Amino acid sequence: MRHQSLHRLTEPIIDQNPITRQILGICSALAVTTSMATALTMSVALTVVLTSSSIIISMIRGHLPSSIRLVMQITIIASLVIVVDQLLKAYLFELSQRLSIFVGLIVTNCVVLGRAEGFAMHHPPWQSFMDGLGNGLGYSLILLMVAAIRELAGTGELFGYVIFRTTEAGGAFVPFELMLLAPSAFFIIGGLIWLIRSIRPRQVDPVEFPLCPHSSGGNS
Repeated sequence: MRHQSLHRLTEPIIDQNPITRQILGICSALAVTTSMATALTMSVALTVVLTSSSIIISMIRGHLPSSIRLVMQITIIASLVIVVDQLLKAYLFELSQRLSIFVGLIVTNCVVLGRAEGFAMHHPPWQSFMDGLGNGLGYSLILLMVAAIRELAGTGELFGYVIFRTTEAGGAFVPFELMLLAPSAFFIIGGLIWLIRSIRPRQVDPVEFPLCPHSSGGNS
């Protein structure tokens, strides 16, 4: 049981990462990874919502009629998102303004609803908690890696602290401004997917439509 719980926690970090393996939650990676601060805040917010919703949905799964289960799941997730959003506005107002609508869009994040429907609805609360936490950590890992590359290359800073002094400040570092634009997140995530699948070839998806073999004999 302990080994199974540990597997639920660690598997989504690399082997079944929601971003690099399942290609979910990409939209938030484009918008909130221009700085480590916003990426970390978004990561914590999504992880809290994901783990909390997984536990709640798992606990009441036996009382949810199939006809309204998706509506109830979305209602639970939306309620948790509202609570998290209000807490951010109360205690981290500047960051909440920088995140804009993207905290609210956690409701539509495929990672959250996917784990609720695909796992929490079929497993007990403890396993659902570990699965939610593992997917939250896997999501957070990629977001923070992307944000670190973008902020460092785009501004020469991390968490607002100067790492490389720019030419405008009398240093030698020339910021790569492309990194502050949304397409750069696509390039970085694509590079991470390529790197992970090169190191772990078993993550490479099978070819659905292989090239037709050369015909032979009378079919030439």
